[in-house]
Amino acid sequence: MFKFLFDRDTWQEVFDSFSKNKLRSILTMVGVWWGILLLIGLLGSARGLENSFNRLFGSFATNSVFVWGQSTSKPFKGFQEGRQVSLSLTDAKKVEENVEGIEFLVPRNQNQASVVRNFLSGNFGINGDYPLLDQVQKKKLIHGRFINQNDIDDNKKVVVISEDAYKQLFEKDEMPIGEYIEINKINFKVIGMFENGNVNMGPTSDMHIPFTTFQQIYNQGDNVGWLTITGKPDYNIKQIENDAKLLLRNMNKVHPNDNRAFGSFNLGERFEQLTGFLTGMQFLTWFVGIATLIAGVFAIGNILLITVKERTKEIGVRRALGAAPFEIKRQIIIEAVFITLLSGILGIISGGLILIIIDYFVGQGDDAILVNASVSLSVVFVSLIILVVLGSLIGLIPAFKAVSIKPIEALREE
Repeated sequence: MFKFLFDRDTWQEVFDSFSKNKLRSILTMVGVWWGILLLIGLLGSARGLENSFNRLFGSFATNSVFVWGQSTSKPFKGFQEGRQVSLSLTDAKKVEENVEGIEFLVPRNQNQASVVRNFLSGNFGINGDYPLLDQVQKKKLIHGRFINQNDIDDNKKVVVISEDAYKQLFEKDEMPIGEYIEINKINFKVIGMFENGNVNMGPTSDMHIPFTTFQQIYNQGDNVGWLTITGKPDYNIKQIENDAKLLLRNMNKVHPNDNRAFGSFNLGERFEQLTGFLTGMQFLTWFVGIATLIAGVFAIGNILLITVKERTKEIGVRRALGAAPFEIKRQIIIEAVFITLLSGILGIISGGLILIIIDYFVGQGDDAILVNASVSLSVVFVSLIILVVLGSLIGLIPAFKAVSIKPIEALREE
């Protein structure tokens, strides 16, 4: 069989058959070309969308939920409707100790402040945070470090700033580490700078100072703005959210059915929905692409049936000269696989060029919609295997039609 594939006469016959009806052959190839182009283009775009979301959420523990206090919607135990509910460090500790499945729990505070350095100034979001935040929302540090436990214990006046804050408060190429900035007329030493682009859930986080320092300068006492809760991998984050809010209602004397007293945003649940959407999109892409391929391959089969009809006399002569049925079938199948594979390779090249164009126009910059839209070599390899299999199967129909012709009848064909 393999010797036959390298035989010059075999390929000469394939090219002769192809060149006799060039327009028909090209039009036949369009279906397969379009199918593989669609498959590569859509899969690459889906991968680009997935990369975009991964870049957005890559620094964040996605199995997380954010909980904060609001106002009550029901009277309970002597308290009137509309009472403002505030979270505290005691609440945070009780939730961490009593709710099953929590991996990290980070109390957080936030406020706006005027920040000044020399003659430069700006208004920024100031967050009071614990070192544990860097485990939940990994900061991509450009210089320096994040807050540590010594900063918390000693109530140090240190700050980690964003790249945006640096651009407003420092000269270009100036090293910020070790420099001082004024936050609400209090000097803070810059100990770190992080990239923009880290996803931020909640108010804008331009600057991070130790939680204990935030408590002092803003006179927060035991109050907490919101809780960032990350669940362990094997636990349902929705269940953790429900358990945490139920416990908070009990501790703060809120009606058990009051759904307004505590607000929340479940990132884990949203991320699961997003993952399901991407999976469904990839499945739909494969379905549409393969369906289009099959339609194109059937068109090739129909054209080969016409070709067999046109070559009836030729096939009869070959049969009369002793050509075995297997040799006739083999030749027809090779022609089918050749046309299918050639169409597919052209489709893969075209799809790759389209992905390069997409990446050039919409895949650059921090706000890119599709990041590195591409397909893996395994996808290309699987696509080629599918083409070979479909080409071989569809080639069987005209092949059996060809060998069903009796030599004597074929020679009488006009």
